[in-house]
Amino acid sequence: MMKMSSSHRGLKPVLAAALAQTNKAPSLRARRELSFLVTSSSSSSSSSSSSSSPRHPVRRYAPELIPIPIPIPQPKPTFPPSALSHQQRRHASSKPEPEAELKHTPLYNLHVSLGAKMVPYAAFAMPVTYPDLSHKDSHLWTREHASVFDVSHMVQHKLSGELAEEFLMTVTPSAIGELEKHRSSLSCLLNEEGGIVDDTVISRIGKDSFYFVTNAGCREKDIAFIDEHISKFLKAKEASGDKINWHVLDHHALLALQGPESANVLQSLIFNDTEDESLDTSLDTLYFGSSRWLQLTLPDSGMNTPSLLISRTGYTGEDGFEISIPPENGDATELATNIAKALTADSSKVRWAGLGARDSLRLEAGMCLYGHDLNEKITPPMAALGWLVGKSRRGENPTPAFNGHQIINKQLASPKTMPERRVGLLIEKGPAAREGAEIVDPENNDQVIGHITSGSPSPSLDGQNIAMGYIKNGFHKKGTPVGVRVRKNVRKAEVAKMPFVPNKFYTRPS
Repeated sequence: MMKMSSSHRGLKPVLAAALAQTNKAPSLRARRELSFLVTSSSSSSSSSSSSSSPRHPVRRYAPELIPIPIPIPQPKPTFPPSALSHQQRRHASSKPEPEAELKHTPLYNLHVSLGAKMVPYAAFAMPVTYPDLSHKDSHLWTREHASVFDVSHMVQHKLSGELAEEFLMTVTPSAIGELEKHRSSLSCLLNEEGGIVDDTVISRIGKDSFYFVTNAGCREKDIAFIDEHISKFLKAKEASGDKINWHVLDHHALLALQGPESANVLQSLIFNDTEDESLDTSLDTLYFGSSRWLQLTLPDSGMNTPSLLISRTGYTGEDGFEISIPPENGDATELATNIAKALTADSSKVRWAGLGARDSLRLEAGMCLYGHDLNEKITPPMAALGWLVGKSRRGENPTPAFNGHQIINKQLASPKTMPERRVGLLIEKGPAAREGAEIVDPENNDQVIGHITSGSPSPSLDGQNIAMGYIKNGFHKKGTPVGVRVRKNVRKAEVAKMPFVPNKFYTRPS
């Protein structure tokens, strides 16, 4: 248990009591998202729509985040794209979509039928809560049982070709060349100054094939960034366009099953092909950060699904999976709906959860939300994500060089050169510190030393106020007392280690 400074002992009993109740709950892990689904260009480019207005194969949606009307930070999503080659890419308006034109995931009608409260979110109508559980109860249910989240708004990409690996290593700091097949790496797209354009999870799905997922709220920006950098890369290499094939996968659905019951529930649906002894269908050997192609058997029909890429990952800190679901005849609605119903058939084990629970779960897990905790002026070391930089990528001359490597590797070598750092905070009882709240010197409240980027009461810690934010170098060490200005009052706080609750990833035995 983390020790509190003498001037903040009032926080300790609350935290101690809260942590004592988490012996079989809680969280951590970053990334936003790993999952995968590869289809051929022809199948994924078949343009069709989900249950809302038709999705044009080259239409893009703005990255601006539309706030969720709940008292917690709001993430950023977008809708699954269609398979467009690099040569086919076109740029459309970046203006926000009017509310009347909000996009729908393939599961929209199912959410509405369940009575979900739908809110605008990154150009989508998304569920924030469901009538059977409050936000807090849904959060705790996920920690104790399992929940299904519709994350179909996330942008799924496939990148392949002879130069695909080298290209990825120029725009990310990760050691992609060391990534084994069906293994994944949390990473980030970097601009030339080393700032984070977006965070992503990259999976190797073949010798020269990769799958990665980016944030919905950054879709327009990310597509333009990748398009521009592929063009520059190919020009510098004097290489033909077929050396890199990039497809944005539209019309795919993506489900996240998270919580301690996840593995048992999913295992009960996996089709065990007795004719293919080489296929390992046991989830006991599928570890965190790994993926596998598997089929599910749908109990209602007895039919098997096509092969689905199932990844052991998530955004809650719990054990869990993400299931990427391909379209059938250009539409994933029916297949995604049937899979979702199968996963939630036993309500004593699995319930639906929305954006509200997803946000508080990721905050307890110390995971960043792009546009809040990360932006293009923040480098990985500043965000406490220096570990994303592979060991072989450090030093003055990494091969190949990646965007901003001089700045990033200098910060890693000399941390004092960073102007500020991301930290976790425990804040005394009272109103929660929300995004934008000032962090001040406890001895001189007029001296602002940082700002909050995400904050909320922690359901798993009995309402303990937690937050993350950026603070001046020197104030970043665990146990450092600080003040946080909330509603014009300065509240006592202390720098704390993240995650705020223990993570429960299913990892390979050491």
